[in-house]
Amino acid sequence: MIALRNLHKTFKTKKSEVKAVNGVDFTAADGQITGLLGPNGAGKTTTLRMLYTLMQPDVGQVLVDGVDVASNPQAARRALGVLPDARGVYKRLTARENIAYFGQLHGLDSDTINARTERLVQALNMADFIDRRAEGFSQGQRTKTAIARALVHDPRNVVLDEPTNGLDVMTTRGLREFLKDLRGEGRCVVFSSHIMQEVAALCDRIVIIAKGTVVAAGTADELRAHYGEQNLEDAFVKAIGSEEGLVA
Repeated sequence: MIALRNLHKTFKTKKSEVKAVNGVDFTAADGQITGLLGPNGAGKTTTLRMLYTLMQPDVGQVLVDGVDVASNPQAARRALGVLPDARGVYKRLTARENIAYFGQLHGLDSDTINARTERLVQALNMADFIDRRAEGFSQGQRTKTAIARALVHDPRNVVLDEPTNGLDVMTTRGLREFLKDLRGEGRCVVFSSHIMQEVAALCDRIVIIAKGTVVAAGTADELRAHYGEQNLEDAFVKAIGSEEGLVA
């Protein structure tokens, strides 16, 4: 389980201050997919970066399976599998070598790395490129490699920043099924997306962020009912344009 409590983050320049995150507060439960939805500049990526220890909040707390990220970042990282906004695979290594390298960083032995790699290759349909060097990979191949290396240590909590961005239809469909499998295994899955249909179809709970704060949260049906709309996109527009939010 992941819990974010009253997170704040301000970026300072010589001329001004930008309040990127202003009191974000939500919980993502085990065995559920929690979607993070918001317009560009809403603070989603900054929130996720604080969640997975890349940034420290000015105020607030992040708990991963009860572990305080600020006081014990190493333990939190062991419990997290992260696909950041920058995919960044090592181009001179094969997909298999990229995965193995991250497994070694987590202290896994070769047998464990090999066994988990094979499971991920099957789950993510990577067999046709697993032993190719990453240079020249398509966007989908880079994303799959980045997801596999993020999960090689078998984390219970998975954080994905716009995982389907730039993917073709078939790769996106496969990735959605993979996320459902992670949920079925009882893992906590958090992902951000701009695609309303994707969020509505996949997420057990949706958290809408605007101007650095949570303006609404609930199931897709709850959000549609609260804002009196038939589709999630119209409910989303009302949520980010109103000061009143539904926080369940």
